[in-house]
Amino acid sequence: MSNDIQTLEDISQAYRASVPSDLREAHSFEWYLSELSENPHIARNAHQRVADMFDHYGTTYDEDAGVVEYLMASEDPLHDSENVFYGREVHESIHEFVNKVKSGARGLGPEKRIKLLLGPVGSGKSHFDWLVRRYFEDYTLSDAGRMYTFRWINLGDIIVDQDPSDDSVQSPMNQDPIVLLPQAQRDQVIDRLNETLEAPYTIRNEQHLDPASEFYMDRLLAHYDDDLQAVLENHIEVIRLVASENRRQCIETFEPKDKKNQDETELTGDVNYSKLAIYGESDPRAFDYSGAFCNANRGIFSGEELLKLQREFLYDFLHASQEGTIKPKNNPRIDIDQVIVGRTNMPEYREKKGDEKMEAFNDRTKRIDYPYVLEYEQEAKIYGKMLRNADVPHMNIEPHTLEMAGLFGVLTRLVEPSDDSVTVVQKAKAYNGEIDDSDDIDIKKLREDGESRADIAEGMDGVSARFIGDEIAEAIMDSTHRGRSYLSPLTVFRHFEANLENHGSIPEENFERYERYLELVREEYRERAIEDVRHALAYDLDEIQRQGEKYMDHVMAYIDDATVEDRLTGREQEPDETFLRSVEEKLEIPSDRKDDFRQEVSNWVSRRAREGTSFNPQDNDRLRRALERKLWEDKKHNINFSALVSAGELGDDERSAWINALEEQGYSTDGAKEVLEFAGAEVAKSELSTNE
Repeated sequence: MSNDIQTLEDISQAYRASVPSDLREAHSFEWYLSELSENPHIARNAHQRVADMFDHYGTTYDEDAGVVEYLMASEDPLHDSENVFYGREVHESIHEFVNKVKSGARGLGPEKRIKLLLGPVGSGKSHFDWLVRRYFEDYTLSDAGRMYTFRWINLGDIIVDQDPSDDSVQSPMNQDPIVLLPQAQRDQVIDRLNETLEAPYTIRNEQHLDPASEFYMDRLLAHYDDDLQAVLENHIEVIRLVASENRRQCIETFEPKDKKNQDETELTGDVNYSKLAIYGESDPRAFDYSGAFCNANRGIFSGEELLKLQREFLYDFLHASQEGTIKPKNNPRIDIDQVIVGRTNMPEYREKKGDEKMEAFNDRTKRIDYPYVLEYEQEAKIYGKMLRNADVPHMNIEPHTLEMAGLFGVLTRLVEPSDDSVTVVQKAKAYNGEIDDSDDIDIKKLREDGESRADIAEGMDGVSARFIGDEIAEAIMDSTHRGRSYLSPLTVFRHFEANLENHGSIPEENFERYERYLELVREEYRERAIEDVRHALAYDLDEIQRQGEKYMDHVMAYIDDATVEDRLTGREQEPDETFLRSVEEKLEIPSDRKDDFRQEVSNWVSRRAREGTSFNPQDNDRLRRALERKLWEDKKHNINFSALVSAGELGDDERSAWINALEEQGYSTDGAKEVLEFAGAEVAKSELSTNE
């Protein structure tokens, strides 16, 4: 690829190719009717257009979870995967949100409701809302998402008191040109559109013209003796409408202000004082359609921290949602068409939920829980995304670092199991998909138990990904200052421990519990570090293959109630139960479950044989782990664990071989030395305890 800077001509051509060809063209109303007959989708309402937008960028179906994943959130094609969302719970929430929009597109009721995203701080609900707005902008630029509005022209030729600067006026509410038709004639056009429309919904539009447009229509019809065709041909231009949050066009974000400074005109618009002296106070031409609901028409209204608004201020949302109208002060009602989305955190929701005076507002909301991620490997991907999107110093992220950080975060969010036989770590592993057939854990029951005992829903409190990401960032910078080029779980643990009590969003009553969870995560990492060192010190592919073949010989003989031929002596012998159990016990398979496991691996081998694939224990994760652990047990007595801690007691060649083996697993050289010392100390301590 050339590194030459693009010329201005190249940049200009690329820009021109990115915008619609008719972006700045003006069309006749007759042209618009023709376009509608060719593509009825152009006349969709806001819910229908937003619903189609989600499907436009692609979908996949997760059969296990029963959830549709929308690629704009799971892959983010517009931004090169920069804003990917992870976690089953998050995609369930997105799925629920889209279902409500799609139900609204069909006129089933949610189009008259506020879609309220409820979740803890840092759960990603604001980011998702932001992403929806970005994709809506892009969708309206495409042919599939195009929409049109109109502008009045040549008004001064007919309306004698029209300000010359208002000779051409764009529809103040960016309304669909079809609203220019009287309702009876409009219905006839729409009925014909629906006859050819291929969609799960029908087109409908019963909106009134905005007051200013209605004023112009009345004046012009009076002039042309009620000749609607003359009005539309001489005074209407149809223009392309593209959503833009920066221009406050079809997308509007609304943030609560100080309670003393809240004014409903921010939502519904106000008098245009520059036109007041020209038109007079009661003239609709003197109204400024700059309220948030006005700007969001035909698109998306996004209300940030919606429940922080005063109760009286929220009343405007009642009519906006239920009736699809707004009522500015001293002005008639104005019809609106938009998807109203609100976001709120847990404290505000709890406060408003118990307020009887908020009953009407609560009845007009559709709550969508947006929890934290509860699968720690998915949570780790959030931190990985954070690092990919940042200018990170040259730093090797050691194995297990992000996963263990994710495990800690998830533990703080889980409801501890009511079943004492299941630990909270086991529950986290179950949610992460680490369930073996030998594990007596019912994940469905765990989820039901968690939901029933949670305040609102499981995952709605705990430590945020934002806090953990901040600590990872601090740990990276601290390592850089210390001249270290790697980040290990041990470093991240130290930062968690040091800063838990200093974080303002973590209640003091949770400190002790979170510290206990941190110790559980340390223990989990200890096991993984020892496993990695075990793999490096005792790994022998040939030996594992031989042991695997021996295990399968004895399993098949056991199942068939037959003898097995000893590979060395050639003599027939009974299946070696001691050997079989020495392998199975490495996976903690109890004696009463051994037959199930043996049948499982037997079926696996038979299936592969039918497919023409030879036996290789490396291809069966459970069998491989069991054989590795057995090999470790056989060899560990010949390893000087104390030498792992002290470089001076170990030969350079032997230590280098072990470090090389760890580097193959993703460790840096210095990180390999750290994990060797850590695991060596832990194993030596364990061996010493066992010998005593």
